Amino acid sequence: MCGFVGIVNRDRTPVDRPVLSAMGARIAHRGPDGRGDFVDGAVGLHHRRLAVIDLAGGAQPMTSEAVTVAFNGEIYNYVELREELRLRGHAFATSSDTEVLLRLYHEHGPAFIRQLNGMFAFVLYDAARRVVVAARDHFGIKPLYWWADGRRWLAASEIKSLLAHPAVAARPDYDAVREYLTFQFVMGERTLFHGVRKVEPGTYQVLDLEADTLRTVRYWEPTFQVDMHHTEAYFVEQLQALLADSVRLQMRSDVPVGAYLSGGMDSSIVTLLAAARAERPLTTFTGAFAEGPEFDETRHARTVATAAGADSRLVYPTEDEFVDLMPKLIWHMDEPTAGPGLFPQYMVSRLAASEVKVVLGGQGGDEVFGGYARYLVAYLEQAIKGAMYETTEEGEHIVSLASIVPNLPALRGYEPMLRQFWRAEAFDPMDRRYFRLVDRSAGAISLLSEDFRACYRPDALFAGFQEIFNHPETKSYYNKMTHFDLVTGLPALLQVEDRVSMSVSLESRVPLLDHRIVDLVTTMPPAMKFRGGEMKYVLKRAVRDLLPRSILERRDKMGFPVPLHLWARGRSREFFHDVLLSSACRQRGLFDPVEVAKLMDYESAFSRRLWGLLNLELWFQQFIDGAYSTEN
Repeated sequence: MCGFVGIVNRDRTPVDRPVLSAMGARIAHRGPDGRGDFVDGAVGLHHRRLAVIDLAGGAQPMTSEAVTVAFNGEIYNYVELREELRLRGHAFATSSDTEVLLRLYHEHGPAFIRQLNGMFAFVLYDAARRVVVAARDHFGIKPLYWWADGRRWLAASEIKSLLAHPAVAARPDYDAVREYLTFQFVMGERTLFHGVRKVEPGTYQVLDLEADTLRTVRYWEPTFQVDMHHTEAYFVEQLQALLADSVRLQMRSDVPVGAYLSGGMDSSIVTLLAAARAERPLTTFTGAFAEGPEFDETRHARTVATAAGADSRLVYPTEDEFVDLMPKLIWHMDEPTAGPGLFPQYMVSRLAASEVKVVLGGQGGDEVFGGYARYLVAYLEQAIKGAMYETTEEGEHIVSLASIVPNLPALRGYEPMLRQFWRAEAFDPMDRRYFRLVDRSAGAISLLSEDFRACYRPDALFAGFQEIFNHPETKSYYNKMTHFDLVTGLPALLQVEDRVSMSVSLESRVPLLDHRIVDLVTTMPPAMKFRGGEMKYVLKRAVRDLLPRSILERRDKMGFPVPLHLWARGRSREFFHDVLLSSACRQRGLFDPVEVAKLMDYESAFSRRLWGLLNLELWFQQFIDGAYSTEN
């Protein structure tokens, strides 16, 4: 786990080494164990290393036969790939996965990326062929940003590195701002910074320096080509094997490994599988809030830690820490984030970093296996519609009204979502209905200023949503919903996962996001994955002999709730006031100060309206106004 910067001057002017170093200094936190530079005329790479594999021999940028790479992440199947390469005559000078990347490129060219199982982002420079390859892993676990004009192409692990280049200005993209206010993330390759783009998950770019061309190749995406031939028992058996093998591969490390443990199903699965393979008791890390039982699921975490024979560690983040840390966290994040879980996740990461260098987590389980309550809300309406009209939009009845009723207690606590959803017209087309479930602007439009509301274009936002939601290979409502969340919402959550861990020089791994697992799950018939409207049905079948019964049968899913609404009208009110009602915020003209002041008093529990405004305004102050010049 590391960070890197790349500069390619397309006009062939030599790379300015001080500029390269300045860009690299912005991400020193990502790699405290080493730094390195490579410059070949108009091409420059800078690397910051967090040493996890081959502590002595994996320094970067690494060069082999005129090919140089700067790499961030882990290739979990590097041992198997290295053995295959040895059989083909390759000799290795290190035991690092970075050298495996280089040898694979020599053997296969850019197509080698399809063989990788891991989390990765890298920039590779082939001096002989005069090409640069920039790639990102299947799900976007590791970040990679780029910026280009007619003279140069820049890439970096974090946006703040790009902003250190004198050619790049920190300017907001207001279309992206509107998209953030709608979804609390930005879809596709765009960011909130004008001109700064993401290399999208499952893609790589090839920059041909001779022809001065840039092309993007998609090497992977979830296909949803349904396999109707195999039985449920077959899929469950395959899933069990892949879960165990993914954890086995991701336990590979030359430094201590621990696990995040919330007490939810996903982190519990990872913890128990990891504990079974650990050579010594696993250390787990849990966070909760002292503001009440609705913010504390430590009893479930203790149950799992006991079953795993783990040494458990616990942190209770406080309101004062929230106020002190938020500007620093915004600096680390680069962009506004999806949900206030950013803060407690950072606190747990900081705790973990005090004892281990690698930590496993359960991120991705809800998107892959269908764990969000909104799927059940959507199918409740779908089942009513099917019962009333004796028809279905999907070609088969995935969920009937009779079958969904026993699973409706899982919606207890989601009454605000139901009220908001049913407020609009019932039985709209599927895309319109799911848009209502993920649209976070519905309760926030009144908080925007009259001028900003006037340029809010809901039809354009919905059109962008439709383009992803109505993927031609997703026929069922269920597959459309999970596909949308996999390719949009998940990368936004992984941004948080990467930034909070890297801010404390910790490597975070996510075993449920093994592309083999996703390839299997996306081929399962939707009626099997969501039988009777039961969330995570197939996953529960696969782990029913692994998890304690109290975890398997939980109905009180939390998802790391934060008592933000209590803090806004408590002793932290001054902080919220100073940010959201400041002269800078008023002059910006995005929000209605009268409505924002009311929101501080009346924000409901677990709503994200206040978080979205606070996060966005802190971002403006940090990066656009330059109110905070460093992470401290």
